[in-house]
Amino acid sequence: MEYLYETHLHTSEVSACAVSGAAEQVRAYKDRGYTGIIVTDHFVNGNSGCPRNAPWGEKMKYFLSGYEKAKAEGGKRGLDVFFGLEFTVRGSDFLTYGLEPEFLTAHPDMDRLTAEDYSSLVRRHGGYLAQAHPYRDDWYIEHKFPVDHRLVDGIEVYNAGMPDETNAKALAFARLHGLPMQAGSDSHNTNAVFTSGIILEKRAESIHDIIAAIKMNRVTLISAKAG
Repeated sequence: MEYLYETHLHTSEVSACAVSGAAEQVRAYKDRGYTGIIVTDHFVNGNSGCPRNAPWGEKMKYFLSGYEKAKAEGGKRGLDVFFGLEFTVRGSDFLTYGLEPEFLTAHPDMDRLTAEDYSSLVRRHGGYLAQAHPYRDDWYIEHKFPVDHRLVDGIEVYNAGMPDETNAKALAFARLHGLPMQAGSDSHNTNAVFTSGIILEKRAESIHDIIAAIKMNRVTLISAKAG
């Protein structure tokens, strides 16, 4: 039996660029045969709808709202929902798993960290981070190439929203440095075609099962181009 997981997903409750809400996303993924999703809304230093001048506690309440709504809907629909975030530094994005929501509340102003300090903080507390679409080319991205490979635990080598050549560069980078690989739809809208994610051999009991499977290369990438 195969177990499908989305590794990169946004909700309109939190991510300013998203169209579909958390409950709608859950229903769509359940209908398409996925076992679970990781909600990776843009953190408050990225493309977030959170008011920039709000107190930290209010920012975190806002940020967690998409995940919490997805979690509640997932419980009703039988879809596993895991917590994650997409952290941004100077236009570079890092999918982050393995931290508890309470961790964010306990670390005010972590949105100001450099990539080096963020990597150290996440790893020190047992988290995992992978650079998303490392060769993405857009006006707001200061460095249109991957960060130092020693700062990340993995690479998103296939992003359903990126051109083939961009994904190919990410795949080559991961292979060059022996980094674990993952794929994701970068879903913002349930009307978009669901084309990516990962397949596990066993159902994940926790986000740490997904992290371990990626690190041990025991996942199948849902993409014809990234194998």
